[in-house]
Amino acid sequence: MVEILQVRNLELHEVKARFNLSQADDLELFPEWQNYQTACSQLTEHDTYWLDQAKSDFLSLVEYRLHEEVVKLSILSPLLSVAGLSRAPFVPKAEKQVEIEFDDSEEVIRGRIDLVILYRNLWITTIETKPQQADVLEVLPQTLTYMMASPVQSFPLFGLLTNGRHFMFVKLIKQERPVYALSELFTLFRPTNDLHKVAAILRLLKELVLSQDWHKQQAS
Repeated sequence: MVEILQVRNLELHEVKARFNLSQADDLELFPEWQNYQTACSQLTEHDTYWLDQAKSDFLSLVEYRLHEEVVKLSILSPLLSVAGLSRAPFVPKAEKQVEIEFDDSEEVIRGRIDLVILYRNLWITTIETKPQQADVLEVLPQTLTYMMASPVQSFPLFGLLTNGRHFMFVKLIKQERPVYALSELFTLFRPTNDLHKVAAILRLLKELVLSQDWHKQQAS
């Protein structure tokens, strides 16, 4: 009899064991997020205005228990718009169903991705949100599972974890033994606005995906 496992119930050690995943501590594995300073300088006054407004709006609500949909509305909408990921050729898909079967097991993992950005059938960025009271790393097992379920094999996959106030990027490289790496933690509780950095990194990831030269380099 097939056993159905809900991805939201999986812990990180279970996900790493099922997919033979390991975490890399080498900063050279994930250089993309570290190049945000130059990208930040390319944000326009219009971009920074809307990002600053999004931060201000969200922080005015932090005394309340916010539903995940409110997080998406107040933070993700302006963030994805400034990053250029909410318009063609990128297609945001919400609540995408995912099912993973294992050849040597009668277990099936099921779940729904909060938001995934698609481009030519490539999964560009998986965005998982949690209530603002939750640790952003609580959603890492889900995100890694969804990324492992992606049909993309040749190129790296990128994810964004957020609870509205904190943000962390993850990069997954599928190979004989898959490996992932994490960025530093970005937060809205700094005098400067880390949404600028997050938007800049998302723009960099967008440009990498659109770059055929980058595709060829990664494939080689």
